[in-house]
Amino acid sequence: MLQEVEALLALQVDDLKIREIESQIRALDPQLAELDKKRDHAAAALTRAQTVIQVEEKKQRELQARLSQHKTLQERNLHQLEDVKRMREATAATAQVESTRRLMAEDEGELAILGRRITEMNAAIVASKQALAAVEHEQQEARPEIESKRAALISQMEDAKRDRDGRAGAVSRPMLGKYDRIRGKRAMA
Repeated sequence: MLQEVEALLALQVDDLKIREIESQIRALDPQLAELDKKRDHAAAALTRAQTVIQVEEKKQRELQARLSQHKTLQERNLHQLEDVKRMREATAATAQVESTRRLMAEDEGELAILGRRITEMNAAIVASKQALAAVEHEQQEARPEIESKRAALISQMEDAKRDRDGRAGAVSRPMLGKYDRIRGKRAMA
């Protein structure tokens, strides 16, 4: 009976050792999750910047098309102004020319503003790419280190489980069953 109690105490020490190793393995998970979160955040920032610039470039193409239409309209209005014979027609044609000129000026102003924004956004994309590359470079060093710690801990845990299983042979089945039930209840509590 005394040998069985000593064997149970040795099992308890092994179980505590296994539980400690398992908690160390679980402690690595938040570190990996933090690395994933950093990378995902940097990748999301890059994706957002790329999406925004695509929208702005589409606006720029639409504005350029509209400006082209206004230029064509301006040329037509200028030709009509040259062909005018009466004062009333000249006044109307001049009003059309001025109206189209204002529209063209607005379009050119918007294009200039949009061009500056696109330039700024391209700089933001470059910065986002650099940030993502920096995060990935940082993680190239950190991830293998964490994975090697995990592998070492798993190896230690497997050794500890083998030791425990070897010591469990010295304990009778009924006593081992009771011990495992009690240990299971404590683990849940």
